[in-house]
Amino acid sequence: MKALPLVVFLASSLLSEAAPILPRVAHQAAAPATQTVTVVVTALASPQSVVRLNFYHDPATFLKHGQQAFRLEVKPTGKNEISVPVELAPGDWAVALTQDTNNNDKLDKNLLGIPTEPYAFSNNVRPHLSAPSFEECKFTVSGPGKVVSITLKD
Repeated sequence: MKALPLVVFLASSLLSEAAPILPRVAHQAAAPATQTVTVVVTALASPQSVVRLNFYHDPATFLKHGQQAFRLEVKPTGKNEISVPVELAPGDWAVALTQDTNNNDKLDKNLLGIPTEPYAFSNNVRPHLSAPSFEECKFTVSGPGKVVSITLKD
């Protein structure tokens, strides 16, 4: 019985010593370099209420609940405009944003499902009878210095 722990110890020691000899992957796929994109949101409904920016990189998940690439929450701190620097991988992106004017941590909607709190999309798309498409809202990140300006809709 006492020999079993010794065997396990010796085997693990041999494996750990052999590890440097094992072949290593020469090149792993490098993550794509990101670029700084500045999202500027103007005409905020409230200089105190949180603005939620939802970033989408995949047309199949655009505007689907909980399927954004990532979300940022920004408090305007007394201003009617915010400027948010974001690191994005090259490619097509779209932004959908809302402002939680009653601070209840959700987007309030009427009986028809239309938001009753301010919202906006990249490219300042103004939907009429249905939600906009990724294609309408997309912008391309291909180098540094990109600025995306969005005006919040009341």
